[in-house]
Amino acid sequence: MRKKELSIEQKKADKDLNIIIYATLIPLIIYLIFGNDIMNFAKTSEMNIWLRFIPVMLIQFSLAGLGSLIVICYRREELKEYGLVKNNFFKTIILSLVVCIPSMIFLLVNNEINSYLPLKGCFFTSLFLNSNYPTNILGYILIAFVWGIVEGFNYVVISKKINERYISKNKWLNYGAIVCGIVCVLIHGMVGFDLYTIFEALTTFIIIYGMLIVKEKTNNAWGCIFIFLFFWNAIQ
Repeated sequence: MRKKELSIEQKKADKDLNIIIYATLIPLIIYLIFGNDIMNFAKTSEMNIWLRFIPVMLIQFSLAGLGSLIVICYRREELKEYGLVKNNFFKTIILSLVVCIPSMIFLLVNNEINSYLPLKGCFFTSLFLNSNYPTNILGYILIAFVWGIVEGFNYVVISKKINERYISKNKWLNYGAIVCGIVCVLIHGMVGFDLYTIFEALTTFIIIYGMLIVKEKTNNAWGCIFIFLFFWNAIQ
């Protein structure tokens, strides 16, 4: 059977995905080799907070944004092509909150909601907020940018490229959203057969898949960024 020829757009998307994969693999290998040393250094309270923070921030940015940045710059694409627009802003925020409801219920049932602070789950958040001005403000802004804006937007870019490469005829069968949801679950180690892990993985998948479907329906990606800024790692 003759292999179907890829369109020009599919070939571009295929190349872009390869760029993202290779750009992510390099820092991932570095982290796998030196990760323990980096984190141990980050927890050394005697050292300057910026010296401890910057290596962790660079690793995070490289893993969850560098590949997408390279592709956008290489293709000279505009951010509005990825849904960073004003149209349907409030609609996409509301719908993105809806996809977080299953996760909220899961956390409530397991009595895991004790406090709320955007990006509280990041190790450096409390350290920066307890620091003096302007370190506290600058540190929190950088955390919000890298762990919130960049990571949320990274899923948008990857999902878009996957959908351009592997075109689905079913409007609900979104390959990009499915892959991103599965990858997120695996990255965060939600693998197991006990009920807790299964429901944790399921609700996490719903968040990622749901926010990307919302983006597709509204053509607005701000909901993805909103989730990573104000819900992801915010409730503990």
